[in-house]
Amino acid sequence: MAHSADRAGPGLLDALSLAAEATDELVLSTVRDTHVAIGARVRAALRLPGPRRGIVATAIYHGVGLGLRSAGAGLGAAGRAGVGPRLEDRPTGRFLSSAVNGLIGDRLRDQRPGLVIPMAVRVDGADVPVTTGHLAAAFPDATGRVVVFLHGLSEHEGHWDRHRDRHGTTYGEALAATGWTPVFLRLNTGLAIRENGAALAALLQELADAWPGGIDRIALVGHSMGGLMIRSACAVRTDTDRPWAERVSDVVTLGTPHLGAPLADQVGRGAAAMGRLPETAAFGRILDWRSVGVRDLVGGLAEEVPALPHARYRLVCATLTNSPGHPVARVLGDALVRVPSASGRGRLVDLFPGAEVLHVPRAGHLDLLNHPRVREALAGWLA
Repeated sequence: MAHSADRAGPGLLDALSLAAEATDELVLSTVRDTHVAIGARVRAALRLPGPRRGIVATAIYHGVGLGLRSAGAGLGAAGRAGVGPRLEDRPTGRFLSSAVNGLIGDRLRDQRPGLVIPMAVRVDGADVPVTTGHLAAAFPDATGRVVVFLHGLSEHEGHWDRHRDRHGTTYGEALAATGWTPVFLRLNTGLAIRENGAALAALLQELADAWPGGIDRIALVGHSMGGLMIRSACAVRTDTDRPWAERVSDVVTLGTPHLGAPLADQVGRGAAAMGRLPETAAFGRILDWRSVGVRDLVGGLAEEVPALPHARYRLVCATLTNSPGHPVARVLGDALVRVPSASGRGRLVDLFPGAEVLHVPRAGHLDLLNHPRVREALAGWLA
């Protein structure tokens, strides 16, 4: 493909190597440590001597672990040599890669950089280098109005096609019919939100500088964590002659946890609670494998990350019930994000004074990726 970057990407064997490492570090160690802790507590309660077979069990765990580490090393070497299919070649591979990057993307960056997703413009499942020539080839009908879509945690650009067969279209297709050029990005959502925000600001500046024909107006649409990254990027200051942020007219966030996501907080609390007991400490380690990106969802972004003064902000929230005042909606929201967080309005805070808030009833968090109510609203907001 003419606009593809020269990057084969990680392969299936790389993923299997990572699976072997995770099985050794998490699953096997969890079983072993839980086994030892429970055995020790039972022996202490019954005042029994330590059994000799414990030595045998330890040897077995050690042997299985050695086998997993050896297999992982061999699979990793083969993957780096280019053996086997590439994850990028199939939608299921791209889904797996995005999910893993969201869960442990910071660990991958430090330990397995070959599995890390780079932040990039995407077209037809491939990265597009941000040069005028490559962008002109990838966007032959480019206009001066660009709407940038940023996905959420463990998602990729293909998630914006959710239920296309049911609804007949997508946000990008609908806006393209009105003269906008949709641009979809993909990134490693396991990194810190502010780190991704700085990288996003740099990429958007490159995009604005290289866009064929120039950009007059930019709209930003972010789902879930994507909205936080947009806010973080908009707070980055630059000394360029024509900053990209000055061309942003509209910011739309869909189910974004501006004030934090309770589910992420509960995961952290669960890990801490499990760590207090020897029998469950190993399971706490599994929860603690979550990336810094997931941890950042606990608090969202505070007021020191201001909104762009010249842009219009639209905040979309959803609830599983018809009414946002329903007890279930108050507790669960869209199953991941509650209404006050998605609207940026708490008891003592209003992050976006004067912003328009759209409530979508009887919808879950992922439904906001392609929903008729949101699509209709986008058409009006970006008219």
